[in-house]
Amino acid sequence: MLKQNCFSALAAAMITVSSAYAGAGWETDFAAVQKLAKEKNLPILADFSGSDWCGWCIKLDKEVFSKEAFKAYAKDNLVLFLADFPQRTAQSDALKEQNQGLAKKYGIQGFPTVLLLKADGTLIEQTGYQRGGPEKYVEHLKGLLTPPRLPSDELLDAQ
Repeated sequence: MLKQNCFSALAAAMITVSSAYAGAGWETDFAAVQKLAKEKNLPILADFSGSDWCGWCIKLDKEVFSKEAFKAYAKDNLVLFLADFPQRTAQSDALKEQNQGLAKKYGIQGFPTVLLLKADGTLIEQTGYQRGGPEKYVEHLKGLLTPPRLPSDELLDAQ
């Protein structure tokens, strides 16, 4: 019984460490993220990252994800999910398994990879690091999330 309680406490601590590393607003439980995205009718931004070793991942977080302009946009327009693949930060086996399964499902081949997903997990678009800071990145995301207009749409609008 004591062993089981110690194991449960250790697993909870590892998930807490992973969640804390993700930062405020970032979730690490994909099923919970999908549920929240469905409830709020928002897309999911999934960041596949090597947070403690990948230079471009660290740069994306430092230049975009940690900035107020991105956070303000994300708060009302996205559900944030971090699938992290750290080399020096402890993670629970369940979290590692979840992230590896998602990386396989979506064909992730490098980091950072940023996916925009529907609540059911359907891929909307794939992107990654973009130069220009948080404002430019937000505009980039808005462009990816806005369906293209066809010339016939403009004709209908004119009528």
